[in-house]
Amino acid sequence: MSFIDHLEELRWHIIRSVLAVLVGMVGMFFFINELIHYVILAPLSPNFPTHRLMCSLRESFCFDKLSVSFQATSPTEQFTKAILIAVVGGFIISFPYIIWELWRFIKPGLYVEEIKKTRGVVGIVSGLFLTGVSFTYFFIMPFTFRFFATFQLDPRVQNNWKIGDIIGLVVQFCLAGGLLFELPVIVYVLSSMGILTPMWMKRYRKHAVVITLIVGGLLTPSPDVMSQLLLALPIFILYEVSIFISARVYKKKMEQVAVVKE
Repeated sequence: MSFIDHLEELRWHIIRSVLAVLVGMVGMFFFINELIHYVILAPLSPNFPTHRLMCSLRESFCFDKLSVSFQATSPTEQFTKAILIAVVGGFIISFPYIIWELWRFIKPGLYVEEIKKTRGVVGIVSGLFLTGVSFTYFFIMPFTFRFFATFQLDPRVQNNWKIGDIIGLVVQFCLAGGLLFELPVIVYVLSSMGILTPMWMKRYRKHAVVITLIVGGLLTPSPDVMSQLLLALPIFILYEVSIFISARVYKKKMEQVAVVKE
């Protein structure tokens, strides 16, 4: 195929991906009220699964109700944020299809061995992204909302949050969590290109531990050490899994080099 033909093929893959997002967006917008009540604001409820789980593990985590009220400070705030929820929600549910379209564009340019090595890549990438979104929503958001809802400079100050800020926080955190869980895939690609090695990752493992603890503290502003560790542990596990992946790629490359020398 010529360069123009490749661009034409890419254009159609992009068009189909955008259409998938638009379909998901329409579906999300149709149920926007349910999404606000049962998804966006759900982590503030004591009946949220994470709160009930933590309450069963530790009595100090139990609470009746968070004293928070919501408001919209501009005429267009609720509508524009509804559009944001629909767009992001449509992107999340159509993410596997988008990755599949991207794979369909890349696959013809790969060798047979490369296709075998990347078998199941669509499921892996999609699964990691959706796992990251789910983990962020069910573990990071409840702790974050609870901390900010209970923190007070003075008892006379009431928590009156903008609905747009709440929606923006949930959307940003969930997307960031989904991208963060793609770390093993990124490590695999960089290791295959020879940019990253398992020796380098092992050498800086201690630095990774410190960084994950800092990230856990930032994403969970609660001063409770247990909640910070619960959030930092999966990030460190991802790092260890990435080292294993990088080591396997490095081992195969060394075996190929040895065969060529022989």
